[in-house]
Order: sequence, then structure tokens, then C-alpha cells
Amino acid sequence: MDSVDRLRAEWHRQVPDLDVEPIAVAGRITRVAALLAARAEHALAAEGLNRGEFDVLCALRRADGPLRPGEVSTITAASGAAITKRADALVEAGLVQRGIPHGDRRGVLLTLTDAGRSAVDRLMPQHLAREAQALTTLSEPERDTLAALLSRVLTQIEDPTS
Repeated sequence: MDSVDRLRAEWHRQVPDLDVEPIAVAGRITRVAALLAARAEHALAAEGLNRGEFDVLCALRRADGPLRPGEVSTITAASGAAITKRADALVEAGLVQRGIPHGDRRGVLLTLTDAGRSAVDRLMPQHLAREAQALTTLSEPERDTLAALLSRVLTQIEDPTS
């Protein structure tokens, strides 16, 4: 019995007619995501970063070039204010630099510094190893099936018209 089974049993005891079936999946997704995020936060804190800052670094690392803060906001699903705060911290840490787009002094571009690129290249394999460790009880076909099913759910939530 996991924590979601206990939660469902508690709801059933308190409100027997309440259909808590969605919690069997959505509750587990939420719980797994929270635990993975907590592990990431703990590991990143030792590096002087938080998960939001790491997300910004990763978005910049995957990009083909500098990004505007609004683009980073879209990619990371974080607010503009959050991106500004994270960029400020990353600039101060020497991991990101701000620049002005050629011919457009109104905008700002964010770019990884060499130190930022090095940090992502060092930390991303560790991050992926933590996630892989969480999946070790599943066989490769089970992981593939789970990924496909979660993709269908995510697609429905991201674009309910599809």
C-alpha cells in the first residue's frame, strides 16, 4: 500500500460516496513529481541553485542561441517575473549573461556563459541518473508503456482540443 492508497482509503472512510478513482493515477503522478522535484532541489541546493534556475539554464543550453526572457518563460512555463528573478540570480552567479539584441535596444537576450554551460553539462547527467533510479523497478517495456500513456494524458491537458 502506498501513500495514495492510504489517501483513497481515508476519503472512502470519510465520504463513502465520493468517487476518488482519479486520485489513483493523478495523485500518483503528483506525488511522484513532488518527490522527484524535492530530490532535485536538494541536489541543486548543494550547487547553489534551485530547480527554477536549473530549468532556465537547461532551456538556454538546449537553445540554438540566445533567448529573450519571454521565450524562456514560455519554454519553462514560469511567469515573466519568475524568469527575471532567476535570471538576476544566474547573472550574479556568473552562469548567464544579458545582452541587447542587435538593432533592438528595447529587448534583452539571455545567454549561457562558459561557466553556465559547464554547470549544465555537469549537472544534467546527475539529474537524469536520479530520474532513472526512480524507474528501476520498471522493465524497459513497462517504461515505454508508461511514457506513452502519460504522453496521451499530457497532450490532453496541454491541448484539450486535440
